[in-house]
Amino acid sequence: MKEDEDLGPLLKKKIPQGSWPQKTIINPQNGKAFDGDFMVQMVEKSEWADNLKEYGDAVYNVLHKKSPYKDMPHGRKCRCVYVQYAENVMHVDIVPFVVRSDGTQWIINRDDNEWERTDTEGFTDWMKRKDEIANGHLREVVRIMKFLRDHKNSFTGTKSVLLTTMLGERVEEWRKFGDPAYYGDLPTALLHIISDLDVWLQEQTTKPEIIDPSGTGTSFGHRWKEETFFYFRDRIQSHAAEIKSAYKEPDPDKSLKKWQNLFGSGFKEPEKSTSSGKYTGTGAAGAASMGATTINHSGRAG
Repeated sequence: MKEDEDLGPLLKKKIPQGSWPQKTIINPQNGKAFDGDFMVQMVEKSEWADNLKEYGDAVYNVLHKKSPYKDMPHGRKCRCVYVQYAENVMHVDIVPFVVRSDGTQWIINRDDNEWERTDTEGFTDWMKRKDEIANGHLREVVRIMKFLRDHKNSFTGTKSVLLTTMLGERVEEWRKFGDPAYYGDLPTALLHIISDLDVWLQEQTTKPEIIDPSGTGTSFGHRWKEETFFYFRDRIQSHAAEIKSAYKEPDPDKSLKKWQNLFGSGFKEPEKSTSSGKYTGTGAAGAASMGATTINHSGRAG
């Protein structure tokens, strides 16, 4: 794109967005593509003020005429231009944005012909802070919940930005004051974060406003419908109960079976450690795609 004589002078830099910099990407379902997003900073043009589609169109037009992209599936969506790579192995969303003189970032909603405030680096920084509070387990919990959504078809329709924000907002430093091990390991963090999310969701009688935690003031509420929220709320309540039951189960074999009921038969019992007497290592197949897992004699698995 930089080589194009019209578009090149308008491009300033690109930055990764979403699951990529947040390190919450999971393997896609069979037959579905990896989804990678990045943002391209463009020069703000006053002559495009009344027709903001011009930003996305400028990117699209270059891809549409340049090899090899012109021969690949490509198109325009509300906030991005996408390119589908060969054999559906990956598609990339390219999100144009501008930086105003005050340092704020703005993306384009081409459907409504409006600017939307964003701060992708601020969101990633917020995610890192929350992950540190959770002893590095928040990212793993996000990946586990994405696995349930994408591979087990639970709470379909809930966008990743909503899921990540709601999970991250449940992670609080004060929760460790009374229990320093509140996020002590992955299964414990999973239990507490999902239980806390369930409590919060049950308090919501209508679809709540989910505000960008980076501080832009942007609402993510348009990313789902009322019925999608209520379906998500019901599914999280079920998962919270399933996780608690598997975690609290004192019998290792019964605990393993309960985790498999939740995650699938791909969740396998890791090998026993000869030194500690605990099961250590990682589960195979589905469990491995969600992150490191352990099962010990207390019945805790994850």
